[in-house]
Amino acid sequence: MIYQTQYQSPVGNITLASDGKNLVGLWLDGQKYFADSIKEEMHSDDALPLFTKVKDWLERYFQGRQPRISELPLAPSGSEFRQMVWNILCEIPYGQTATYGEIAQKIARRKGLLHMSAQAVGGAVGHNPISIIIPCHRVVGTNGSLTGYAGGLDKKIKLLKLEGIDTPILFKQIIK
Repeated sequence: MIYQTQYQSPVGNITLASDGKNLVGLWLDGQKYFADSIKEEMHSDDALPLFTKVKDWLERYFQGRQPRISELPLAPSGSEFRQMVWNILCEIPYGQTATYGEIAQKIARRKGLLHMSAQAVGGAVGHNPISIIIPCHRVVGTNGSLTGYAGGLDKKIKLLKLEGIDTPILFKQIIK
């Protein structure tokens, strides 16, 4: 059974989903691919202990206190490739960014390949079912510019600013 609850955040309403033990989803309202990894009906349960723990983690995150991802039991559903990309996202430190190309290079090295498609990485990043905690908002384009974000670029900007990332190159395309 999959359980869900809501959390009101500075970037809008968030839906949390759990299998009872692990967090399996975190989506912003209106997010592209909202709950596409959940194959069964979700049942509301605001009292699930894991949800209390996740909400506490989010409170600390939005206060700028940099909680560790490892504090939470995460179980995102996805292919081996997507899992690999999401694990690399978890390695991007708070307040820093990585490019799709850098992530592709890491995957290529780990798999013993000469090359990996940054576009394939982008697809996996976009389908991340546990936004914010698995920090897909920290991924930027090769030239450091903002790129798409399933939750919306306005929310990506808020999350990056919260983490102290405010370089002109990242935000120049939004100002135009």
